[in-house]
Amino acid sequence: MPTVTNDDAPLLADLMPWSVAPLRPGRAWPTAPEAASLRARWDALLKADGPDREALFEPTRSRTLHSSVGQLPGRPSGTGKLVRASGPCPEPVRVLAAPFDEQWLIPDHRLIDTARPELWRVADEHQVFAVESIADAPGPPLLATSLPPVLRSGRIRPLYRRPGGTEPNLAPGLLEHLGGRLSLSPGPLDVLAWTLATVRPDLTVPLTSDAGLWSRGVESGRRMLWLMRRDGERPKLPGGRRPYVRAPLPSLPHSRLRSSGGTPILTVHYDRDEEALHLDEGRVSPVPPAAWDFEVAGVRVLEQWFTARTTPAEPGTLAAIGPATWPQTRTSELLELITVLSLLAELRPQQAELRMTAPITATDLRTAGVLPVPESARRPASVLDHHEEGPEGQFALL
Repeated sequence: MPTVTNDDAPLLADLMPWSVAPLRPGRAWPTAPEAASLRARWDALLKADGPDREALFEPTRSRTLHSSVGQLPGRPSGTGKLVRASGPCPEPVRVLAAPFDEQWLIPDHRLIDTARPELWRVADEHQVFAVESIADAPGPPLLATSLPPVLRSGRIRPLYRRPGGTEPNLAPGLLEHLGGRLSLSPGPLDVLAWTLATVRPDLTVPLTSDAGLWSRGVESGRRMLWLMRRDGERPKLPGGRRPYVRAPLPSLPHSRLRSSGGTPILTVHYDRDEEALHLDEGRVSPVPPAAWDFEVAGVRVLEQWFTARTTPAEPGTLAAIGPATWPQTRTSELLELITVLSLLAELRPQQAELRMTAPITATDLRTAGVLPVPESARRPASVLDHHEEGPEGQFALL
């Protein structure tokens, strides 16, 4: 993290004032590493009747087979009660299920206890979500993703308040004030990039009027954004440092990966001296120690990634339905994840060199009228310019 000499840095909550609480899925089975698993789970649910369907669904106080809810904004799923649902699985969508762990979700409001519709209304190809980490835990305090975030986290702060990348979720007047102090024309992505590079564990964001320092911070943050979003050219390490499969990874049946007894059959071990990741008899190297040690909210990212794919599910549940063997796509995703974590770790020295000069303090922003932000900036924008389908197919303009 950067060395900070500014004790009056503004809060992230003031710079990006509109935030959404994290989703509460309520059940694990509508999320999976592979979309095919979700389609198979949906089919199994709909083939079951009566008490069997109810048990497979895993009802909660918020969602049962008889719940009446509206359509998830922007997603063409059904709104009839699940007790009599039929038809194909709603098309799964890519989501951020855990830090740096992209999985798939059935985007059906009937399956999610608390879906945060206001977040889905602004989720599109232009959106970037800043996701706060769990407080007081090792690792980066802020992540960024282009995907709808469904992970356990702190507040979620969309960069834009409206679809199409319009109306930035920034304190009114902040861009103009920064532009005047820096003699530049920063855009919303520049502010988010700077924030990623400089945000502190207490979620304050030191600002500067030093144009050179600002440019270095934005450059570092832009690279962080690219690595975290992974929505452009795929990242690569230089030749000789790229991770490869040196010994074939085990192609274990799904029934063994999710065996009874609570302990995954597939064991993961990291050899620090060899910089090698062992998966039973399989081996991936080189894996830099910085990639293996990379943590978010005090949890190793790579370990969490494996846990999500090898922890046993209760036999007979929908979550136990998965691929017959370890898919090749998982290995490809693992190699890319190692690359991303390695490159992010290399940026840490650059962040540490961002020694704050010519600070723009919270007091400065209050004097300029940027702070405090109006209460309207903390509420979602009115983006409902079309009908959304309500329960049982009834349309309503909210």
